[in-house]
Amino acid sequence: MSASPKRIILMYISEVSGHHSATIAIERAIRILEPQTEILNINAFNYTNPVTEKIINKIYMGVIKHTPKIWDYLYDNPNVARRLERIKKAVHKFNFPKLQNLLDDFRPDVVACSQAFPCGMVADYKLNCNVFIPLVAVLTDFVPHSYWIYDKVDYYVTPSEDVSMRLEHKGVSSDKIKSLGIPFDPKFNELQDRQKLSQKLKLDPDAPTVLIMGGGQGLGPIHGIIDSLDSLQRKVQMIVVTGTNMKLYLSLKRKIEKCLSRIVLYGYASNVHELMSVSDIIITKPGGITTSEVLAKSLPMIIANPLPGQEAKNTAYLTEKGAAVKIDDAREIGTVVDDLFTHPDKLSRLRESAAVISKPHSSADIARLLLSLPHG
Repeated sequence: MSASPKRIILMYISEVSGHHSATIAIERAIRILEPQTEILNINAFNYTNPVTEKIINKIYMGVIKHTPKIWDYLYDNPNVARRLERIKKAVHKFNFPKLQNLLDDFRPDVVACSQAFPCGMVADYKLNCNVFIPLVAVLTDFVPHSYWIYDKVDYYVTPSEDVSMRLEHKGVSSDKIKSLGIPFDPKFNELQDRQKLSQKLKLDPDAPTVLIMGGGQGLGPIHGIIDSLDSLQRKVQMIVVTGTNMKLYLSLKRKIEKCLSRIVLYGYASNVHELMSVSDIIITKPGGITTSEVLAKSLPMIIANPLPGQEAKNTAYLTEKGAAVKIDDAREIGTVVDDLFTHPDKLSRLRESAAVISKPHSSADIARLLLSLPHG
């Protein structure tokens, strides 16, 4: 008699986010390896606190845009984590009935979380209700902040060996840690023909090409970056992706009509893997998922004005490893890009460093881990 299909719950928060992209990537990898697996990919915050989710997301975006130093203070601050402990436990306890309904209805063999909030909620539920369900924390940034740490997490999947060491310093046992990388869509590993792809995307295959992205929300000094590149004597071709930021998209649409450079504008793009394949350099926010995609493509990366918190920590990791260049003033972007194109050896070093720290098979490796865990 054959074993029944595995049942796996994947939890994230916020629809347009790296956390969600991570669970989608894991789900796709599981379906390739074991198509019969039953998977529930759920926005845990929306499921347990639908009204609060909208408020929290609005506050978060406001803080990030207008007072990022507050986020820097809150992020990975052990003192803040300790003070929030009682509130956090109360919120988790309030959510237990809904979580119990979910677990009783679906009866998962494994729960994997790509964000600390649902991970902590499930960990506290396991502790308080004496329940055994393998729980896997999938970290999507290059810093293991204190909000991830719970005794009832069975495995931590980290982006790198450096992050694994930091987790150990925070008291996590080494046998619970797997350095498998940040999950991303396997299509970023596919080799592309630049000439054919450029024709398809109506781009000049021989022109120096720079991809400019501001994450899913279209944040960052994108206007300043375009101005700096457009003022260069060396003409570069730009691909700009604004994500869900329609205000930015419309303002750039008007702007690029007056630019001297060739600029191709996208809103929310589903073909980022193709855009990376035809680019020589990417200027982007260093979110964990984007970073893992860029590293898999061995694409030289420039990071402009990273936000305090996880972006600043990711940037520090990438520059330390020689896989990215950090710029604090968008007006300097043109000079840096021109220098990289003038000295191809610098571009080559960035590519080689990216290849060294990339984990191209992360999604499949994480999927194998989840599928290998014993039924609860």
